[in-house]
Amino acid sequence: MLRKMSILRVSLLFVFALSGTFHATAQQMKWNQRYQTYIDQYRDMAIEQMLKNKIPASITLAQGILESGAGNSDLVRKGNNHFGIKCHGWTGRTVHHDDDAKKECFRAYNNARESYDDHSQFLRRNKRYAPLFKLAVTDYKGWAHGLKSCGYATNPNYAPQLIGLIELYKLYRYDTAKSFDKFMAQNSGQREDGFLHPIHIYNKNYFLQARKGDTFESIGKEIGISGKKIAKYNERDYHSPLQENEMIWLKKKQKKADEAYKNRRHRVKAGESMYSIAQYYGIRLKNLYKMNKLSPDYQLRIGDELRLR
Repeated sequence: MLRKMSILRVSLLFVFALSGTFHATAQQMKWNQRYQTYIDQYRDMAIEQMLKNKIPASITLAQGILESGAGNSDLVRKGNNHFGIKCHGWTGRTVHHDDDAKKECFRAYNNARESYDDHSQFLRRNKRYAPLFKLAVTDYKGWAHGLKSCGYATNPNYAPQLIGLIELYKLYRYDTAKSFDKFMAQNSGQREDGFLHPIHIYNKNYFLQARKGDTFESIGKEIGISGKKIAKYNERDYHSPLQENEMIWLKKKQKKADEAYKNRRHRVKAGESMYSIAQYYGIRLKNLYKMNKLSPDYQLRIGDELRLR
């Protein structure tokens, strides 16, 4: 009995000591503008993954910060790899980087979006992470400790570091987002102190808002997508100037507006054009003409009502 009590006492002391280490790690963190900039840019992408794959947005963002050095690591620069995922049977493009061993093989992507998508699939398809998906999406502490115990990282402080980031930057608030529309309505107008463009999601697509001096070329270099492709997605000439706050889509636009507009129409206001309306809803211009049975030479009038789906 005494031996059992001694073992229990030692175990408890170890747990308390470990808890103290966790607490100290979280408390030692200081606010970093570079981290906040990363969060502002990728929070919507993390929320999308949460709603699609039941992975807390806070965990995805915290992992992205840690694994990519807030987007500044060699793996990001060489291969847009934000989560340090190694090859493990990967058949796509690869890069090599010194990690636990020299010149290890890591997955490479065309852009950050592909990295975020693959991170979710990597967790969902790997059986060792299956227990995590039994946790509530708001249980970021359970996810943090679970990722470490399931072997995502070798760093013994991985869980407390994730938790420290989530609590310092209040990333847990993103775990309660029910939809992109509601989240964006609540967070529109937030001050953007960073230099990178926040990336938003709407109508099954990604967009950012142009700033003064932006070009398709400069946006392409920042995002990691060809500027010419971005111009094509937005049905524009590559050299055409961009207006401040203009919505720039990062994938090919949809044929119809979001389902929320199924029984609604757009009433044309002064200064609007078929193109500006198509951009606002993320619809291809030719489809907006087609669903309203209008020819490209139609002169839009104030008060016209347009179908969006």
